[in-house]
Amino acid sequence: MRRFYDAVTVTEAAGGWQVLLDARPLRTQGGAPQVVPHAALAEALAGEWQAQGETIDPRGFLLRDLADLAIDRVRPARAEQIETLLRYGGTDTLCYRADPDEPLFRRQQALWEPLVGACEARLAARFERVSGILHRPQPAETMARLRALLEGLDEYALAALLVLVPLGASLIVGLAALEAEANRAGLFAAANAEEDWQAELWGLEPGAAASRAAREAAFVLAARFARLAAGEAEAG
Repeated sequence: MRRFYDAVTVTEAAGGWQVLLDARPLRTQGGAPQVVPHAALAEALAGEWQAQGETIDPRGFLLRDLADLAIDRVRPARAEQIETLLRYGGTDTLCYRADPDEPLFRRQQALWEPLVGACEARLAARFERVSGILHRPQPAETMARLRALLEGLDEYALAALLVLVPLGASLIVGLAALEAEANRAGLFAAANAEEDWQAELWGLEPGAAASRAAREAAFVLAARFARLAAGEAEAG
């Protein structure tokens, strides 16, 4: 599709901020007004439109897609999306470790235990650690507190988690990535500790490095989206 607009601006709207193309307000892909809660996110969305050349590249609208996910899918179905996230909490990768006598266990302990401990402190609840792959349910109180935490988030944070959590196979990692001072690349590396361990032992399969880089970029972008939606201005 050829570029069909000249001016990209941001304006206040009822309930937040909105991008205008030649003074026409944008709508989501589902047809709703694309009004976001903070100017920082609206400016970033505008930047995606401004960056387009003579031909529009749909791959350049990753933040827009996240905003539309929040408005079109999360807002009308919060409970359903929270249930999706809680399923990851019940089987969180960070709680499933190698046997203690295996070298991988030491790396998992070093990378994962601080993250699990920090989440436990935030929830005032305990996660069950498991050696091996046999499922062990998390305590009911822990799951209840995870639910309460998720229910307190807005649709933009939940939309970010719907990207972050599957990429890390971990609700604990996803929640940590929402923190303002989070080391997003470090969190992604922690979530992928087992994959990286196997690559060190046996080498990378063709295309694996590119796939990992793409997943990491998506992870970092989703965390950035959440902070922008919370009102955090871009650095620099």
